[in-house]
Amino acid sequence: MNVQFKKGVLELCVLVLLDKQDRYGYELVQKISDQIEISEGSVYPLLRRLTKEEYFTSYLQESTEGPPRKYYKLTDKGRRYLQELLTEWYEFSNGVNQLIKEGVNQ
Repeated sequence: MNVQFKKGVLELCVLVLLDKQDRYGYELVQKISDQIEISEGSVYPLLRRLTKEEYFTSYLQESTEGPPRKYYKLTDKGRRYLQELLTEWYEFSNGVNQLIKEGVNQ
């Protein structure tokens, strides 16, 4: 998949996944990788930035499989931002799909 496509939607994917439940970093990477091939190194800088911008909070939780895991929790500000991104995404994807449809039909 085109690298620029992935860069553009990674933030939205992380926010959508955290809207459903709190998750730790590697869990986010795995969940996204199930649908889109990404590198682990692309998610952690994004998590740090979005935490700094107060879209997430984080906390440590003990794990039975090793050291404590850092979980990310979406804040109210993060939920509002997610809704803005979803609105923009639907407008963008509908516009692109319309252009593709018009191009294919010519």
